[in-house]
Amino acid sequence: MNTLQTASGFDTEALRRGVEERDAAALIGLYADDAELFLVDRQSQPSSPRSLKGREQIADHLEEISGRDMTHTLERVLVDGGHAAFLESCRYPDGVRVLCSAVLDLGDDGRIVRQTCVQAWDE
Repeated sequence: MNTLQTASGFDTEALRRGVEERDAAALIGLYADDAELFLVDRQSQPSSPRSLKGREQIADHLEEISGRDMTHTLERVLVDGGHAAFLESCRYPDGVRVLCSAVLDLGDDGRIVRQTCVQAWDE
């Protein structure tokens, strides 16, 4: 995967490191204090996504995900001005796969202010 520090200030290398090395601290550092994260998956449907507000709630979620016994691969990252998107592929030891497509709104400082993540799981 190609990574770069963009003009927006968004640190794609920290994103890659955080995702692939399960480094929650690196990921948490990418979020603004008042960021919002919306999750759509098999449990939280589009009409009622799971909503995490503020860096503390997001940090709890990222620490829990990073603590799971699974591999994460950042497949693609695209940054364009105040927005970014990425595709993350995950695999549990039993072979179950998860695919996450995320769209980010970035603040002037390059930190994530809003993220929507849509996840698809193997059944």
